[in-house]
Amino acid sequence: MARALGLNEDLTEALALAHDSGHPPFGHAGEDVLAAAMAAAGGFDHNAHTIRLLTRLETPYPGFDGLNLCWETLEGLAKHNGPVADPTWALAEADAQWPLELGSWPGLEAQIAAIADDIAYDNHDIDDGLRAGLFALDELLAVPLAARAWRAVNARHPGAATARLVPELVRDLIGRMVNDVLAETKRRTAESDAASIDDVRAAGGPLAGFSAEMAVEERALKAFLYARMYDAPSVKTVRAEAQRLLAALFAAYRDDPALLPAEWRPQPGAEPLRAIGDFIAGMTDRYAIRQHRTLIGPVDLPEGF
Repeated sequence: MARALGLNEDLTEALALAHDSGHPPFGHAGEDVLAAAMAAAGGFDHNAHTIRLLTRLETPYPGFDGLNLCWETLEGLAKHNGPVADPTWALAEADAQWPLELGSWPGLEAQIAAIADDIAYDNHDIDDGLRAGLFALDELLAVPLAARAWRAVNARHPGAATARLVPELVRDLIGRMVNDVLAETKRRTAESDAASIDDVRAAGGPLAGFSAEMAVEERALKAFLYARMYDAPSVKTVRAEAQRLLAALFAAYRDDPALLPAEWRPQPGAEPLRAIGDFIAGMTDRYAIRQHRTLIGPVDLPEGF
């Protein structure tokens, strides 16, 4: 999309790759646990933690903390979901060091990365949900956008096996959404008369996004996925166990900071809850499970999770 719109592809790719790097183990489920556990120290927000990770916690250079990222990358990561009216402590710290103009809209590269994220997880979750048996194809086809794409796929490949048509359905949906974003972004940009990055930031709203019609259809698809996948009983059971695991780990480190690796232990004068949050947020799912088994006890999660 960045290439088709003549944007900076390197910047867009950097934003797409880095924007979720602040997520803790178990994604949003883990974020809820850390937000509650760190409430007394300002809470936890994965978007703000992305900035903290890239500007303070990663230290590959001897002359400064953080990675050697340009201002536009930090700004786009901080605001890819739009202006930030009330930044949490981690983002406020970064903004104090590199003023990120949090009250304005980000550049088009960040806006494109954000809408690409929606397109990606909508469609790949369709694939995952079908393969995991969380819903059937017939149930998905009750969603108008999916039904229309399915008819088009069958018309292009009459008689093809369903197993070969389902991946084509996902590709078709991605193509429909991408083409809609390209057309709508061109339309909004032309109507806004934006001629510079300052115009984009002052536009008063996003210039990249779905058309009104596609936005309605995409929300219907997302509602289906929430009901049949994210809130499926089997998924909720796994999520609850993952949250229990992470809360227990946080409590163990809080009660005995000596359990933390030496380089992650709270420094004198530092907020200990934030140090624990930094360490846990950097874990993978598998590492968090191993730590719980080592320090606390068994974990009731599917084998190979």
